[in-house]
Amino acid sequence: MSTQITAVPKLFIGIDIHKRSWKVHCATDLCSGRTFSMPPDPNNLLNYVERHYSGFEVATAYEAGCCGYRAHRCFESYGWRSLVVNPADIFSRSKERHMKTDRIDAQLISRELKDGRLEGIRVPDPCREQLRSLFRRRNDLVKDMRQIKSYIKMQLIYYGIRVPGAYDNDHWSHGFCAWLDNLSFDYDTGDEVLRSRMCSFRFIDQEFRDVSTQLRRYTKQYYKGDNMLLRSIPGIGPIVASGILSELGDLRRFNNIKQLAGYVGLAPGIYQSSDSLRHTGVSIRAHRLIRSYFIEASWQAIRADPVMQAYYRKHRGKNTKKVIVKVARKLLSRTLAVMKTEVPYEIGVV
Repeated sequence: MSTQITAVPKLFIGIDIHKRSWKVHCATDLCSGRTFSMPPDPNNLLNYVERHYSGFEVATAYEAGCCGYRAHRCFESYGWRSLVVNPADIFSRSKERHMKTDRIDAQLISRELKDGRLEGIRVPDPCREQLRSLFRRRNDLVKDMRQIKSYIKMQLIYYGIRVPGAYDNDHWSHGFCAWLDNLSFDYDTGDEVLRSRMCSFRFIDQEFRDVSTQLRRYTKQYYKGDNMLLRSIPGIGPIVASGILSELGDLRRFNNIKQLAGYVGLAPGIYQSSDSLRHTGVSIRAHRLIRSYFIEASWQAIRADPVMQAYYRKHRGKNTKKVIVKVARKLLSRTLAVMKTEVPYEIGVV
């Protein structure tokens, strides 16, 4: 009696991706396979699979990192199932954690993929991904601006120069910049250092303004409807709205506030051992950038919205930092509700 193969053979590929090379481990549903290195090109892997595993159902996985999603999109265009996974979500034994190599990483990803224990992250579409890059560029400029301001102030403190009281604040007005331009040191070298730093300050300041303008413009152009919904919420301005749309994607994919709060990092951390139970503050696992933006937006919300202000006052007397996190969680819940119902928020409505 002849036998026929009715099940499609499966191939599970774990990849440890780096700039110069990939470490690849191929395992089938019947054997553990082999590990090898290859140039960082998806087409090379396609040729290898077609040559050695023709007719197999292919699934691939690799860790999210600096190499982005190009490989993922190429694998999907080949008709393969592809996952980009959070490195923290990949289970590893103690030995694998203390003996880390590219080969072990590739084998580990392939094993977890084969066992069905991997869950991929949300891969943004190219438009949203590149808007996110612009948003992150703006945050890089914020850091650069903070740094150059610190350098200039340190130079003044080092030489014992006191800043006039009208200018001694975080806001650098045109008057303060003019005062710095007219400042004179005993030697030309001191003047040259300050002049060079002021040139850097003005360049970063102009670049920051240009990028912020482009960020607002592109958000209105590509996500006009969602942007208007978010802008209706007190505390959420154009930059925060751009960050939500670029970093979090479409909020409608979250089933409830618990999922969204866990993703952003506004969920409580809990540690329990036997009868001992304690809260460890907000979760360590978080989207730190967006969490910080929501906390900053909460300070604006309690000034502009009576409902938020009443919620803040209800917790008066407690730790201010903990209270503002509660407000941020409420603001996040409101944001999700507005996006799901697609009804703009009205001030004063609970």
